[in-house]
Amino acid sequence: MKQIGLAMSGGVDSTACALLLKEHYQVHGFLMDIGQPGFSDQAEEVHALAGRLGIKLEVVDLKHHFKKIVLDYFIDSYRKGKTPNPCMACNREIKCGLFLDHVSSTGLPAMATGHYVRRQEINGEVGLFEGIDPHKDQSYFLARLTTSQLNRLRFPLGSMHKEDTYRFIESHGFLDFRGKESQDVCFLKGTSVAEYLDAELGSGMEPGPIVTLDGEQIGTHLGLHRYTVGQRRGLGLPDHSPWYVCGLDAATNRLIIGKNEELQATVVKGLAPNWLVSSPPAAGDRFKVKIRSTHRGAAAIVRKIDHGCLELEFDQPQRAISPGQYAVLYDNGRVIGSAEISAQTTVP
Repeated sequence: MKQIGLAMSGGVDSTACALLLKEHYQVHGFLMDIGQPGFSDQAEEVHALAGRLGIKLEVVDLKHHFKKIVLDYFIDSYRKGKTPNPCMACNREIKCGLFLDHVSSTGLPAMATGHYVRRQEINGEVGLFEGIDPHKDQSYFLARLTTSQLNRLRFPLGSMHKEDTYRFIESHGFLDFRGKESQDVCFLKGTSVAEYLDAELGSGMEPGPIVTLDGEQIGTHLGLHRYTVGQRRGLGLPDHSPWYVCGLDAATNRLIIGKNEELQATVVKGLAPNWLVSSPPAAGDRFKVKIRSTHRGAAAIVRKIDHGCLELEFDQPQRAISPGQYAVLYDNGRVIGSAEISAQTTVP
């Protein structure tokens, strides 16, 4: 029988993957230890689950690497006034990086995960596609992967809806998973971003001026790490119409605010493009582009492209484009590539 590795977490999705894969493979389970809160309890639960499934389980210690690669990036991004996406860094460098490499080192040809995405081969080229369930699609979070990583990954749930997943495992006697959705940012369990950064940065993030786009100071912020572009609450600035965060200037420790219409932009600039196709796009090509994981996506054209940067222009203005997040390009459901958002403007 063929063999395959499985990234296990103890949740409904990896459990469903195990049940599906066992029909065709000898499954070997692997659990990441990244120092997440409550890991000892999680490990105990996953060991028990693996025993029930008849799967061998190995725990892979990645705590040091996770701190250096993901946590330091997360903290440093806020220090620089950006809004990071730690899941994208983790997926590329840890889960589908070092973790996948360890699975490969055991001689297993591939590793399955519970992501709601599809992997398809087109003309001999492996592509990453949106999951069938639009409410659970996770392709945005995997847009920084490489084609080499995709070649060694499998996604058994990509053609399923979440409700189908629950019904499937319940039909196999696993009845206690509903209502146990995992937290988006695993290392923030039980705490907020601001609380976590307060503890990590200490006095490194000081109060500073709140200024309008014209440079007029009208208030004092409590530390830039407490704000993100598009935020309205917590500014404490009453006016005839609401104020919103329009930018964070880490060099001068200024929080820049404006009105809702000033949050709109049509041009987004990105750094370090990552392509999941053999031939990168060219200027003039059109795509659906998401500027955050919850964004529905909007039509945009490639204005400029080179090895280190990408510039896109949307057909319609987009709200609250945040440096540090990612612009992900799609073509008929396929992830074409991505770039880290560095700036946004409105076409003159």
